Amino acid sequence: MKINKSLSSMPAGYLFAEIAKRVKEFSAAHPDAHILRLGIGDVTRPLVPAVVDEMIAAAKEMGTPEGFRGYGPDFGYDFLVSAIIEKDYIARGVSLSKEEVFISDGAKSDVGNLQELFAADAKIAVTDPVYPVYVDSNAMAGRLGKFENGKWSNLCYLPCNAENGFVPDLPSEKVDVIYLCYPNNPTGTVLNKDQLKKFVDWALENEALIVYDAAYKAFITEEDVPQSIYEIEGAKKCAMECCSFSKTAGFTGTRCAYTIVPKELIFDGVSLNRIWGRRQATKFNGVSYPIQRAAAAIYTDEGHAQIMESIAYYLENARIIREGLEKAGIQVYGGVNAPYIWMKTPDGMGSWEFFDLLLNKAHVVGTPGEGFGPSGEGYFRLTAFNTRENTIAAVERILKVL
Repeated sequence: MKINKSLSSMPAGYLFAEIAKRVKEFSAAHPDAHILRLGIGDVTRPLVPAVVDEMIAAAKEMGTPEGFRGYGPDFGYDFLVSAIIEKDYIARGVSLSKEEVFISDGAKSDVGNLQELFAADAKIAVTDPVYPVYVDSNAMAGRLGKFENGKWSNLCYLPCNAENGFVPDLPSEKVDVIYLCYPNNPTGTVLNKDQLKKFVDWALENEALIVYDAAYKAFITEEDVPQSIYEIEGAKKCAMECCSFSKTAGFTGTRCAYTIVPKELIFDGVSLNRIWGRRQATKFNGVSYPIQRAAAAIYTDEGHAQIMESIAYYLENARIIREGLEKAGIQVYGGVNAPYIWMKTPDGMGSWEFFDLLLNKAHVVGTPGEGFGPSGEGYFRLTAFNTRENTIAAVERILKVL
């Protein structure tokens, strides 16, 4: 039996697995240390009452002969799909058909699986730094060449840093697919409508596909920042959009998301809507009925108000982190339209060096920028997904160390 060499030769471990390993080793050596975690983007606030009530009601239905449901519709129950279309798209002037919405168990799963639609020799472009799944899933498929000196030889990197205001340049070479994530993970920065339109226009002109990850759209606070790429004219002909309930409604442990694949997406004479549906019907059994009922609850007036309270809570944490670091003279980005704060490491420290400093001296865990790509070196990510008390304490500890 022959092994997939592209997978077996992947460098090191997954970023967050490496962080977990280092924290575990530190905890074993310092069992009395109270570690505050501002690293991995997992939420801490509980599911809101409207979601819990609907989940319980749906589970009870499943316990009755008349309410029991087995396999659900391949691409999601109509009640959830209809709510998504009405609240997330029609409300923003975007029309979609039900056949263009695919319910899934997570945006991470979708952005990792979408690469199965691409030819083996498709040229991929990513903003840099970037969420690791975009890169790793294509590397596992053998598209990215060799990993040398911290970079893939056949990957088009679009640097995002303080020098260009975290606005990536358009690709200077022919690419087939561009991954964009806004509000951005890890930098917490955004593109306004004019900046995003340049990418849509470029993709249309060059017959390229945009995979648009909008997992953090609920955190947008500024007017000129689009919550969907389909707010840009022409985007339905060049973009797929992945969205998640994980951070919007605390579904990190509950698992529900959706991806939009417009019927207008035609490449090489093939409908991406059709082949994505074919792929999902073969490899995915859908999200359970109680979870989809729970997800639909966030679109009710009561549910929406409750999840917005949680989002406001995390954004206030982000403000506390951002302003605390700024007062200490640290260069800080993000944290206004996103739950992530992207800071410049002090005194030219390497990002993993700074990680070890905070872990050992402050007992605070963040995420080293290098783990998100070569342009992430010299930066560090902190998240707002902790309690208010722990957030304040972590900032105080960081400032004391600095």
